[in-house]
Amino acid sequence: MPTTVEERWRQFFRWGPYGLLGIATVIAGASAELFMDRTRTVAAGCLVAAALLLQVVWTLRCGRIVAAEGWGPETPEGGPVLVPAAPGPASVAHFVLRTGIAFALTWLNPFFAVYACVGYFDAVHLLPRRLARAGLLVTAVTMAGSQSGGLPPASLVQWLALGGLLALNAALSLGFSHLATKDAEKAAERAATIAELGRANSRLEQALAENSALQAQLLLQAREAGVADERRRLAAEIHDTIAQGLTGVVTQLQAASAAPDRERAEAHLRRAADLARHSLGEARRSVRNLGPVALEHDDLPEALRKTVADWAERTGVDTRFTVTGTEAPLHDEVAATLLRIAQEALSNAARHSGAARAGVTLSYMGDEITLDVRDDGRGFDPLARPEHHRDGGGFGLDGMRARAERLAGTVTVEAAPGEGTAVSARVPLGPS
Repeated sequence: MPTTVEERWRQFFRWGPYGLLGIATVIAGASAELFMDRTRTVAAGCLVAAALLLQVVWTLRCGRIVAAEGWGPETPEGGPVLVPAAPGPASVAHFVLRTGIAFALTWLNPFFAVYACVGYFDAVHLLPRRLARAGLLVTAVTMAGSQSGGLPPASLVQWLALGGLLALNAALSLGFSHLATKDAEKAAERAATIAELGRANSRLEQALAENSALQAQLLLQAREAGVADERRRLAAEIHDTIAQGLTGVVTQLQAASAAPDRERAEAHLRRAADLARHSLGEARRSVRNLGPVALEHDDLPEALRKTVADWAERTGVDTRFTVTGTEAPLHDEVAATLLRIAQEALSNAARHSGAARAGVTLSYMGDEITLDVRDDGRGFDPLARPEHHRDGGGFGLDGMRARAERLAGTVTVEAAPGEGTAVSARVPLGPS
């Protein structure tokens, strides 16, 4: 069963002409004695047969060319709509023949106007716009003739009634046609709007799908970047804690084995054990992403002072620590970074420089802080290949630079063979 207005109209355009023709024939047959003689009755029968044949031919033709000529879609039951997407010669010829037959039948019996009124419904669909009004007026003439008592009018009163009824039918048909045309235009606009909204929704769904895929890709990249950053952090922490601690342990063990007496050997062994315990604690703190143990109870200047003093005692290098500027509170990450850089620079100096003197300076310079580590050792050529640098191409210099860059800082190295080395780290103070 049809469920929408459009589907009901499709059903009417398909079966309506047959139904109206049948009703008109039944009524005209019942009233034949009033309006028709034998000749008129035979003529009416022939015209009814012609109207039925015309409608059947039209139905069959529409069924053959629905797809070929762009006629309206089929009904849910599978039949053609019988309304072309655009009027053409075939639809004009069908309307003219049917209207002519309906006019002739109404001339023979006014009750055949029941069939003629179908022209009111499909004139705007079967005829071009410039001919649609003419088709409606012809249908109005047929209907007015029937309503005034039959054609042709037999008296002046019938002529006057025909004129008045024609004016009424013409006004009603043209008025309703105009309203129907406007309604059809609005329906077409709504259909176009709905179609555009559908296309917009499709584009939006596609964009959402692409955005979801892009978000998943960004999350994957962020996860990979986080993993890589954490690996770099652990590598730097291991280098600055375990590697340096093990180096110190090895140095102390070698010194113990070469000590001239038992007392000095035991002193070196105690230092080796202390370094091993310290390195183990630092390793655990690095895994837990905690700050250096030296900063647990002291601020950066005091932690550096103790670190420098301990390093000087282990290496025997005459080392001086200096603080300049007005001390200011530091963010934990800034303090930890500068302490690690100082430890790495001192470790490099102990392993490679052969220095007799060294100096560490911490300078507060307004909105930034600078750490300088200098020694008078053998130095190196900064332009040489990394494996010729005094950190052996390891993580040292690159690690110091990476630490500073994470805080928008820089690390510069000034060195020359035989002229010592100076490492300078500069980072913003940042919020404390």
